[in-house]
Amino acid sequence: MRIAYLTGEYPRATDTFIQREVANLRSMGADVHTFSIRRTGDEHIVGEEQKTERDRTFYILPANIINLVSAHLNLLFSSPSKYLESIRLAWSISQPGLRGAFYQLFYFLEAGIVANQIRRRQIEHLHNHIAEASGTVAMLAAKMGGFSYSFTLHGPYIFFKPYQWRLDEKIKRALFVSCISNYARSQGMIFAPIEMWDKMHIIHCGVDPSLFDVVSHQHQGTRLLYVGRLAAAKGLPILLESLAILKQQHPQIVLTVVGDGSDRKELESMSVKLGLSHNVKFVGYKSQAEVREYFQKTDVFVMSSFAEGIPVVLMEAMAAGVPVVATQIAGISELVEDNINGYLVPPGDSKVLAKRIQDLLADYKLRAAFGKAGRAKVERDFNIYHEVARLHQVMNSALQNRVESIRPEYQEKQFSLTK
Repeated sequence: MRIAYLTGEYPRATDTFIQREVANLRSMGADVHTFSIRRTGDEHIVGEEQKTERDRTFYILPANIINLVSAHLNLLFSSPSKYLESIRLAWSISQPGLRGAFYQLFYFLEAGIVANQIRRRQIEHLHNHIAEASGTVAMLAAKMGGFSYSFTLHGPYIFFKPYQWRLDEKIKRALFVSCISNYARSQGMIFAPIEMWDKMHIIHCGVDPSLFDVVSHQHQGTRLLYVGRLAAAKGLPILLESLAILKQQHPQIVLTVVGDGSDRKELESMSVKLGLSHNVKFVGYKSQAEVREYFQKTDVFVMSSFAEGIPVVLMEAMAAGVPVVATQIAGISELVEDNINGYLVPPGDSKVLAKRIQDLLADYKLRAAFGKAGRAKVERDFNIYHEVARLHQVMNSALQNRVESIRPEYQEKQFSLTK
């Protein structure tokens, strides 16, 4: 297979699951070309993996005006009908108002660059991750260039505005849809007719369990860990409030926050107001290897999110045998089984969150039991090699079926010409 991967920004420090997926597809013999709308900032280049991927990725923006015009003229004159159809599609799915039309124009122009590059490289299929804006670009590029496309449906953000991002049209036109959870698939099924449900496959994001050493749990714990973006959807103020409660019994408790984002200054200020200056460490983005080291130095992994898909970092913590406390939202319960391999808590409730963390900190045997069960769950259901093998199989089968469906039509045209 010769395929392209497109995201809005690649490779980001927070999207290591996409990088692993690409690497494993390549190891299975697929020729994967990575495309990104925007160039990744240096703050995301936290390891050699990100540097290597950034160097080999084609970036659409900033666009060279000569290359932009050349790409669109090439597509127009090589296939006028497809180009005009793509204009009609872009217009039909445009968001309302002047601003919506303005954004749609940009998506259309970006799609032309993508389509032209894919045709020049003789790539047969385009796959998209994070299906909002870059998903629109992928759908338009596929129509413009005459190749197939698919996408991975994550959530949660596309589920906030499914009509704005025309999730219905994206599912309808996709060769197949890879859904990261039953929850994600069910949300897509709302907008897809019943006859299209069969092309929506559950393919988890995953991790390589062999990369993670299992931690040893001994005595009472004091170390908490969070890894991820510092953004509103992650609910970190709730985690800080729970930490203030826990500090009353555990004055030496320490929360390490690995990651960065728009809310960092506000969260740092909040930690000071809550008297947690010496209890919270904001350490910024770290490489995959460094994150694995942090797992070895923690007793409990905590996630207080309001909106998620199935966080890969939860899989990583569980692969390392670290017990987890997470909010019971979206697809998280498909990974974290309450009171078996972790605790699930109501989102927005700092008191319950503090209580569950306290239960684990006080009982090292319970931490060890949850850690063992969590590791087994990841090995069984969220192993990157098994999941990418399934994606490879689904993609290969879908592409073969597409060729078979086109061939009779092609043969009929050839027959009529010779006749």
